[in-house]
Amino acid sequence: MFSEYYFFVPLAIALLLGVMSPGPSFILVSQTAVSRSREAGILVSLGMGTGSLIFTALAAFGFYVVLESVPVLYMAMKGMGGLYLCYLAYKLWKSQPDSSAAEPQLEKSVSRSKFYFSGLFTQLSNPKTALVFASVYATFLPQNMSVESYAMLCALAFAIDTGWYVFVSTVLSVPKSQKIYLKYRAVFNKLFGSVLGFMGVNLILRQN
Repeated sequence: MFSEYYFFVPLAIALLLGVMSPGPSFILVSQTAVSRSREAGILVSLGMGTGSLIFTALAAFGFYVVLESVPVLYMAMKGMGGLYLCYLAYKLWKSQPDSSAAEPQLEKSVSRSKFYFSGLFTQLSNPKTALVFASVYATFLPQNMSVESYAMLCALAFAIDTGWYVFVSTVLSVPKSQKIYLKYRAVFNKLFGSVLGFMGVNLILRQN
């Protein structure tokens, strides 16, 4: 009865290994968790998971075939994604550390949706991530999948991405991690900003 779903096992492993590899998503979740709170990190994680769900749903409609077949569309998405990462890098570089700040926390004045959408937009900012999803699905998915299987696949992609980044948020939002961040806040912000900026510029300039 369950033999038709065995393909989910290697697929889940591939997705988990992919999400664990360092990238803009990991940088954003890490910086949010240590500088804000676990709640903020989890909200970003939910945005990341939603982005993975969207990529998976698009795979079902053959969007990646269009993306590979229309270079102009792919280049436009790369440009917008790279600019968004550069924008995040700029915000980190311009942030001014407050030496009188107490423990990082999720300010009441900051809308929680801001963190969620920052995770979502970061996940969707890199069309190469979309193509990675497409290659994984092309490798492991059987032909003639049922609608139920696609629904399960979307849920799996969401659960793996969200679960991993919630784990990262939980680890990095502990008081010890936040105290280290507070002590070297300016250095960490410049480091995170530099990495995101490099990734953004690299995304814009790469030819493939």
